[in-house]
Amino acid sequence: MSAVQLLWASLALGAMNALLSDGACVEVDSDTEAVAGKGFKLGCISCKMRGEVPASATVDWWFMAKGEEDFTHIYSYGDMIGTVTDDRFVDRLDWNGSKKTLDLQDGSIYILNVTFNDTGTYRCYFDRMLTFEYYEFRTNTTKFITMNVVPKATRGLASILSEVMMYVSIIGLQLWLLVEMVYCYRKIAAAGEEALRESAAEYLAITSESKDNCAGVAVAE
Repeated sequence: MSAVQLLWASLALGAMNALLSDGACVEVDSDTEAVAGKGFKLGCISCKMRGEVPASATVDWWFMAKGEEDFTHIYSYGDMIGTVTDDRFVDRLDWNGSKKTLDLQDGSIYILNVTFNDTGTYRCYFDRMLTFEYYEFRTNTTKFITMNVVPKATRGLASILSEVMMYVSIIGLQLWLLVEMVYCYRKIAAAGEEALRESAAEYLAITSESKDNCAGVAVAE
């Protein structure tokens, strides 16, 4: 691997470490297929646009079962306390988001022992207060997740393609490393051969010069 490539790799690793150390927030979509009788995480992430600004937030969840027309409030989380507000989810729903902080960015919840009656649309609502030096600013975010409950786990096309791409990337990286190793080996071997040739030529030059000096000495005598 060349010095330039090593530099780029070190810079990329440094940037990744910086993101991880700063607790970078990334918004990803929730899974939508739950398996009956299993647990299931409903993901809801809302990142602050200004990570350095202090803030506090509350999260509320609503549920509209399949075939219904209205949402029902099922859960609220604020001041690090969660409350189930719907009898259908008592002892089956728990907080799975940001821990030990008022500055919530992950508002996910976890449903235990999923049933077919849990099929439907869930609404996640973030209510956030940003605290600036001279004023406060309120903002909110709403996200919807449509959950489908199935008898057993199935693998979707997206999951299969994702796994295939992962293996392709791994194989590609290994081939690239192999090419780099061969390239570096050839350069080192070529440099070694060149050094040997230069050493041999230098040795012959010194030997020839020594012979000439010896011949001059003999003539002088």
